[in-house]
This record gives sequence, structure tokens and C-alpha cells, in this order.
Amino acid sequence: MTKRSTESVSYASRILSSAFSGWGARIGLTWVIVLAFVACFSPFLANTMPLLISENGQLSMPILRYLSAEDLMLMVLFTATLLLWKIPLKFSTKAAIAASSALIALLVGLAILSPPKTIIYDQFRDKEVVASYDWQVLPPIPYSPSDYLRDFGDNSLKAPMESDAPFHLMGTDSTGSDVASRMVHASRVALSIGFIATGISMFIGIIIGGQMGYFAGRFDMIGMRIVEVFEAIPVLFLLLAFVAFFGRSVYIIMIIIGVTGWSGYARYIRAEFLKLRKQDYVQAAIASGLPLRSILFRHMLPNGIAPVLVVASFGVAAAILTEATLSFLGLGPVEAPSWGSMLNEAVKSSVFNWWMAVFPGGAIFLTVFSYNLMGEALRDAVDPQLSKKAGVVS
Repeated sequence: MTKRSTESVSYASRILSSAFSGWGARIGLTWVIVLAFVACFSPFLANTMPLLISENGQLSMPILRYLSAEDLMLMVLFTATLLLWKIPLKFSTKAAIAASSALIALLVGLAILSPPKTIIYDQFRDKEVVASYDWQVLPPIPYSPSDYLRDFGDNSLKAPMESDAPFHLMGTDSTGSDVASRMVHASRVALSIGFIATGISMFIGIIIGGQMGYFAGRFDMIGMRIVEVFEAIPVLFLLLAFVAFFGRSVYIIMIIIGVTGWSGYARYIRAEFLKLRKQDYVQAAIASGLPLRSILFRHMLPNGIAPVLVVASFGVAAAILTEATLSFLGLGPVEAPSWGSMLNEAVKSSVFNWWMAVFPGGAIFLTVFSYNLMGEALRDAVDPQLSKKAGVVS
């Protein structure tokens, strides 16, 4: 018998292993990983600036000068998470290492990186025209999302592959910017809102719901009344009000969705903790005099978090749809491209521009569908009776 088989495996680990054994969840997870890679490394995938140039025999990487601290943090976070994927460490340890690496990268980036506020993309094209470069290596999509009117006066929309020079795989929008580049950079907004807003909701819901389920009694009664108050808040109207007063910031959208969406997580954690608080191992931990935080989050939470993961997968999809709805209404973030704003541009002109609707709409559909596939798989793994019933019906 191997050492792995003799170790105790938590309930959450068994649920995750069972859920992602099916093809549906694997396909959804693969799409999310690919999207996360595109979002984290978007400056190297879609940019007007060359990745590497040789000028008068001197090698340089102009793109590094324009990287921000956020770019560096996301790239380090993705790389660290990918490297820690198969390392046999506890999930909490992996999360701590990945978060610490991202924080260090952010601090280092803030200290040493100072990209210019205004980027003049014509300087790179002018040098290419006069053959100033010996050679250059361009990104796969050689256009930045904010590189407007590259066609020098022709700001009309162009359908995909309408002209050979310059070539646009997914066409251009009304400002002349490349749609494929905006699609790549918009994935960062979608995923960041989904993950960060859901993370805030989970954190608040686990803290409040865990204490409600553990203490029960009056604490539980007061907590449930607070949950009911937050469930009655119309999130979309609240977002519209905050955007009207404080401006269209992606951070405001994240915080509002996160702070108002924790009630569902609190309900599930409360129900699980009400069941687990009478288990023998919890009573033994209490009798041993362990501190409350250890009982709640080290002994009870790993065995009660599986239903929360199901809600989280649907929560990320809901957050992405909420941001897309705001952007479609013209109230989304202005500092970065968004799939919703691209959909808005598809319908606001007198002529329907199909490529401005198909590509961002397809990205939203595939992303939400992927999270729903993972959520369905997690739900079936949490409640085996559902999968048995589905097998009987089929």
C-alpha cells in the first residue's frame, strides 16, 4: 500500500476528483485555463510593440518598458499556480505560495516599473517603414486594443479578412482598433471580475455562515435575518447607482458584486456546519481545547466546502454576465476593453455588424457554459443521487 493511499483524503478532495473525472468538466476547465493564460499574458499576445528587435546590431525588448505592475503580478500568479498544480502540498499551502508570489511581483512591479501614460504606437510603425530595425519579432496579433485609426483616416468598420494590408483576423470596430486584440485583452476584465468578486463573496459567506452554523441559536437567527436583507438587494440597480455616482470603475463592480453576493455561500456553509458540529471529530477537537479558528477552518471547513464550490462555479458565471450586462448598457469599465461593450457597439449602428456580435457573444457563451459544466459536475459529485437518477432516465 502506497503512502498516498494511507493518507486521509478530505471530502472536498474526493468531490473534486470525482467531478473532474468526466469529459464535460474537463472541457470546461480546459477552456478556463486557456482563457486565464490569454488574460495573464495578453500584452505578449496582442500588442503593437515588438517583442524583440535588433536595431543597429543591438537587441532590445520594447514591450518590457510598457509592462505594468498588474501585468507582472498576473503573469507570476499564473506561472506559480501552474507550477504548484501537481506538487504534493496542501491546498492552503499552494494558495499561500501563489498569493505570496503574486504580492511580491506586484510590489516589485510598483517599485521598478513605470510605463508611460501615453503610448504613441506610430513610433514603432514609422521605424518599420524607414527600415530602422534589422529585424523584429511581433506578437501573434500585432495590434494593441487602444491602437486606434491605424488605417490613417479610414475609421470605418472592416469585416474579418476584408483587406490584406493591414490584415485583421476578426475585423475592426468603429474606431479602427483590431477586434481580435480587444477580445484578448477583454478576457482579463471578464475573468478578474468573476474570480475576485466570487472570492470576496466566498470569504464573507464562509466567515459568517460558518459561525452561524457552529454557534446556532440566537447568532444563527440574527445571521439569517441579515442574509435575507442582502438577498433582497437588487444588485443590478445598486451597480447602476454606484456607477452613476462614482464612475465606471472595474474595481467598484468587483466590490459591489462581491459584497452583495455572499448570502448564498453563507446558507450552504451554515447548513453543512449545522450537520458537522455534532460529529465525533468536532467534539473531540472541542474537548481537546483547540481554538475556535482551528475547529472551524481546519477541521470543519475542508469537509463542508464542497457544496460551496458548486455555488462558486455558478457565481463566477453570474459575475461575468453581470459585467457584460453593464458594459452592454454602456456603463461598464472605460479603462479596459470589455466583451459587453463590444456587443453594444454591434447593435448601436444603423447596420448590424455581425463580427462585433459573434466573437464577443461567443466568448461570453463559452465562458459561462464552461463554468456551468463544472458546476453541474460538482453538483452531481456532491449529490450522487442526481447522477443515479440521470442514469436511470437515460
